Amino acid sequence: MSNLPLNVCYYGKEDPLPEQRELRSGLLSVTLEEGDLLNVRWGGHEILHRIYVAVRDHNWGTVARRLSKLEVISSSNSFQVTYLAEHQRGDIDFVWKADIRGTAEDKLAFSMEGEARSTFLRNRIGFCLLHSARECSGKRFTVIRDDGSSARGTFPRAISAGDVLPGTESMRGLSFEAQPGLWAEIRFFGDIFQMEDQRNWTDSTYKTFCTPLSLPCPVEITNGTRVSQSIILTLMDQRAARPARLEEKRLVVSVGNLAQGSIPRIGLGMASHRHRLSWQEIARLRALRLSHLRVDLRLSDPQFPALLSQASEEAKRVGAPLEVALFLSASAETELRLLSDQLSRIQAEICTWLIFPAAEDLAERWIILAREILKPWNPEARFGSGTNAYFYHLSKSRVPISASDLICYSIQPQEHAFDNLSLVETLEMQAETMANARRLAGGLPIAISPVTLKPRFNPNATAASSHLQAEELPAEVDVRQMSLFAAAWTLGSLRSLSESGVYSVTYYETTGWRGVMEQESGSPMPDQFRSIPGSVFPLYHVLADVTEFSGAHLIPTNSSHSLKVAGLTLCRDGKKRTILANLTGLPQTLIVEGLSDDVSIAELNENNIIQAMTSSEGFRAQPSQYRRSHFGQLEVTLPRYAISRMDMT
Repeated sequence: MSNLPLNVCYYGKEDPLPEQRELRSGLLSVTLEEGDLLNVRWGGHEILHRIYVAVRDHNWGTVARRLSKLEVISSSNSFQVTYLAEHQRGDIDFVWKADIRGTAEDKLAFSMEGEARSTFLRNRIGFCLLHSARECSGKRFTVIRDDGSSARGTFPRAISAGDVLPGTESMRGLSFEAQPGLWAEIRFFGDIFQMEDQRNWTDSTYKTFCTPLSLPCPVEITNGTRVSQSIILTLMDQRAARPARLEEKRLVVSVGNLAQGSIPRIGLGMASHRHRLSWQEIARLRALRLSHLRVDLRLSDPQFPALLSQASEEAKRVGAPLEVALFLSASAETELRLLSDQLSRIQAEICTWLIFPAAEDLAERWIILAREILKPWNPEARFGSGTNAYFYHLSKSRVPISASDLICYSIQPQEHAFDNLSLVETLEMQAETMANARRLAGGLPIAISPVTLKPRFNPNATAASSHLQAEELPAEVDVRQMSLFAAAWTLGSLRSLSESGVYSVTYYETTGWRGVMEQESGSPMPDQFRSIPGSVFPLYHVLADVTEFSGAHLIPTNSSHSLKVAGLTLCRDGKKRTILANLTGLPQTLIVEGLSDDVSIAELNENNIIQAMTSSEGFRAQPSQYRRSHFGQLEVTLPRYAISRMDMT
């Protein structure tokens, strides 16, 4: 395979992105996408980020839906949308009818009438409303409780560690001042609602959801059970003058002058498929100048010595030490001494131990024990702990600060939403979790390990998941891994984490459909994951562009539209490199400020992606194009999801 359809190059699959339709009712406007309401606005100001209906299974997995019978009636003063939604997976079969209306009375109503067509276990069925953290952080709200009383609260600035925001434990209504003089009132019917801070999982929102978490779950839904819910949003504009339409501001990326901080240690995870690396894969990984290679060792597994031996060999060939994640059982001392015996034979070079005990209250004790037993083999290695899951789990745990050299947690952007824009919105929230993690870490360095596009496992699972259909990719695989979108997202992640002061970050894996390059044997499911055998993925080049400047200082780089273009600037030995990524599916024209007079530009885009993937060494050796800036400014047009590298002296 030497060519790929453009959409596959952009975001991993040939299907077009979902159609969006703008609907208006006077000053009220919404975007309709696959049955969801996005960006509910009033006079250009966002009131709600999204309204949707979710069906969550017994493990909190989201059951996808199929829409049919969509009808839209729209005029300048009102709109009505109806459709049928079916959720089917395994033993789950649930259907509901939607009725959405925007009226001239400044109201938006969304109702759902559903019925179970099978008997199954569910954790949630019903409405979710998302509130933008950017718009709402720090604002006050008033809650109407289930008993009719009222309470006041605040959308928190710092990430809330609790499962439910204080004051929102039992909501029938919610009102808040979206803009000075502009009030939004929401009424809920058919269930009790609560609110949580989704920034715990790097979502960019607070979520109002149905069915209180205090109730037992999962709950059996019997065949024929009906579910009826509705929400009504009423807007009250008390301003003297109607707002003018907001003007679109110019897209500008500004490169600063002073270095602040440095590039973190950047590593990769060992490939989960466990196939040994080829000589070409080794050469390409050596070119990335990795700081470490992560391997996960479950010491209760009798096969761990073989895995440790393979990891040590590959790390030496790649030219990087190991970051070892140790998963310990209640027999930790026996396991650690067995590991010590293996280390005496293997002589592995290890830079970091991440200690994950089976029980949280054993963390400090096991870190101390691990240090005592393992430190002789690599005296300079750091011992850390935290969570193998997400910031949410770190914030709820007792962080073992006194026994640790560093604190760790992982990041993935698809806990609640899965579309391209939602993934882009998580990028700024990665820095938010870092800022909050620093408060928990007591001054210790923070390692993010790993960053992946999809969850590696379900930390909330209470039972085995349903079996996948034969044509379905594994749950931890995202078709976008091999695309330009993933490269742009990775640049945004590097920018967010680097500028927030992370000590170390582990991305993805070495090879395979969760890695930075495809295996020479190709994708195990080539019809679903359409990679080119033996190719590198575009995100490989983003990592290479950064690690070529290993040890560099960071120069702050600000984008006037952070959801459209991300920028990262590095400085080392008198040389400066700015890397830009178009985070959108549309070409973006922007002004870059703060450049040197002469700029050398190399671009990764839809026109050269095949060469970049199949002949990565030749692609990287190509001469750049030179342009001269005008008083430090340069106008650049980035194609869809393109990456631009600008070198200056």
